[in-house]
Amino acid sequence: MRPAPIHPHCMLEPIIDAGQGREAIGLGHVAAPGLDARHGTVLTLEDITVSFDGFKAIDALDLYIGVGELRCIIGPNGAGKTTLMDVITGKTRPTRGKAWFGDTLDLTRMSEVQIAQAGIGRKFQKPTVFEALTVFDNLELALKTDKSVWACLGARLSEEQRGRIDDVLGTIGLQAARGRAAGLLSHGQKQFLEIGMLLMQDPQLLLLDEPVAGMTDAETEFTAELFKRLAGKHSLMVVEHDMGFVGSIADHVTVLHQGRVLAEGSLQQVQADERVIEVYLGR
Repeated sequence: MRPAPIHPHCMLEPIIDAGQGREAIGLGHVAAPGLDARHGTVLTLEDITVSFDGFKAIDALDLYIGVGELRCIIGPNGAGKTTLMDVITGKTRPTRGKAWFGDTLDLTRMSEVQIAQAGIGRKFQKPTVFEALTVFDNLELALKTDKSVWACLGARLSEEQRGRIDDVLGTIGLQAARGRAAGLLSHGQKQFLEIGMLLMQDPQLLLLDEPVAGMTDAETEFTAELFKRLAGKHSLMVVEHDMGFVGSIADHVTVLHQGRVLAEGSLQQVQADERVIEVYLGR
C-alpha cells in the first residue's frame, strides 16, 4: 500500500521550524480572531526606552498609530527605526515603557510567536521567500491552517482557500507568475510575493522595512498603489528613506532622531521643520 502523499505544508515544516522565514512572515501561526481596538488605536507606545550597555537606542519614545492608518517612519541611520520594529515584534524587550496592540494586548509580556499570532506581520528589507517553490505554493504555505502532521497528511485546498490565494495574487499583481518558481522572480516581484505571504495571515498591523529599496520606477509606483489600497483594511507602518515614495503614500509622517520622535505631521509639515532640515533632510 502506497503511503499517503505529503502536503507541501508538512514537507516544509522542518524548514519553518528551523526559523527560516518564520520571523518575516509568521508561518505556522494562526492569528487570534479579532482585535479589541475600540478606541481607534492599533498601536500605542508610551515612554519606550531601550538601552544597550548604557546607550539608549530608543529614548522615552511615544507613538500612536490608528486603526487603518498608513504611517511612514523616517530618520537618519541610527535613529532607532529598526529597534522600534524589534520592540513591536517582541525581538527586543524595552528597558521601560508600555507597548499595547489594540486596547488589551501588552506586547511587552508576549513572545514573538504570540505577537505574530495576534496579528502583527513584519517584512524585512531583503525579501524572504522559498525560491524553489512556485509563487502559488509560497502563498499556500502562508495560509492560516493547521500544520500538524495528521492534518497535513490529508490536507487538500478548499475552494475558499484557493479563492483566497487567487485574491492575493491579484492584489500583488502576480497572477501571471503563479506557476513560476519564486527564485526566477525579479527583486521587486519577490518583494510583492513576501507581502502577499504576509497578507495570507490576515495581519492587523504590517511593519514594512524599506519596501522599495532596489525596485524599478514602475515597481515603486505599483507598491505605492498597493499600500494605499491596503490601508484601511490593514494598518501599515512603513520605514523608508525614499522621500518621493513617502510623499506618494503618507498622510502622516513620524521623524525619529537619536531614538526620539523629532517631529510628526504631514510630509510638508516635517519637511518645513527646522530641526528635521538640520538633522535629516539637509539644507
